Amino acid sequence: MAAIEIDGLTKRFGDVVAVDDLDLTVEDGEIFGFLGPNGAGKSTTIDTLLDFIRPTDGTVTVLGHDAQRDGEAVRRRTGVLPDAYHVYDRLTGRQHLEFAIEMKDADDDPDDLLERVHVADAADRKAGGYSKGMAQRLVLAMALVGDPDLLILDEPSTGLDPNGAREMREIIREENARGTTVFFSSHIMEQVEAVCDRVAIIDDGRLVAVDTIDGLRGATESGETLYVYTQTLDDTVVSAVAALEGVGTAGIDDDRLRVTVDGVSKFAVLHAIDADVVPVQDFSVVESSLEDLFVRYTNDPTDGEKEGVEP
Repeated sequence: MAAIEIDGLTKRFGDVVAVDDLDLTVEDGEIFGFLGPNGAGKSTTIDTLLDFIRPTDGTVTVLGHDAQRDGEAVRRRTGVLPDAYHVYDRLTGRQHLEFAIEMKDADDDPDDLLERVHVADAADRKAGGYSKGMAQRLVLAMALVGDPDLLILDEPSTGLDPNGAREMREIIREENARGTTVFFSSHIMEQVEAVCDRVAIIDDGRLVAVDTIDGLRGATESGETLYVYTQTLDDTVVSAVAALEGVGTAGIDDDRLRVTVDGVSKFAVLHAIDADVVPVQDFSVVESSLEDLFVRYTNDPTDGEKEGVEP
């Protein structure tokens, strides 16, 4: 059974279309990244999953429940770390957990939950003295009350230092290993690339790509940058290479030719450089980062999903 199924989701606010005919499936047990520029429709989509807002059109099913008809059942089985979370400065970490356990009518052990998010040592300290990372992990511990089947994390690494971001990644992996499906939005590409099984990219309310990161690279044929060592290298060579079919960009980078490939095989480009421009002495290939792919997908003027990318 899919953890999340979104079919034709559209949400309008007056004349503004926040989400436009969105279809998306998140499989049970996945760590799924949901990416998009500010204003792309990520938060609106998350709010419909939790029945905080109602769709204009379409259906949303979460953990087998219609999110609008059975919103309470969805929320009972879902843990949420919101972007705009809040802790109570005068309450200790343990008191936060005791409150959440009582509200959910659960029987969790507060100390066990605090241990799972790596703040057990601060259980009896007031949360007003927590660092940002500790406060964020405390709220995550509250989201874990009741052993949810689905975790929805909205920008879980925003504002964290590298150590805090690493700890958050570790917790996400640990909870997923327990069998929890994780769905999170983020604009920090390194975090997403490090933990996600698949990612979806949304732009202007429309889904533009969904696949593994390797799949996104392969579908665009621009997932790789060639660094080519040539017999000679000057502006004339760069201009000639840039004019070749399948070359996106060409330039000089540290005494080597830097070439992005667009729409053809990298070996076809290498052969064309060697045969038509300048002899190739050596080359190396560097895969594009998720950030490179994100920029490409959200800046490409073509409509709809990219050809070859899973819809």
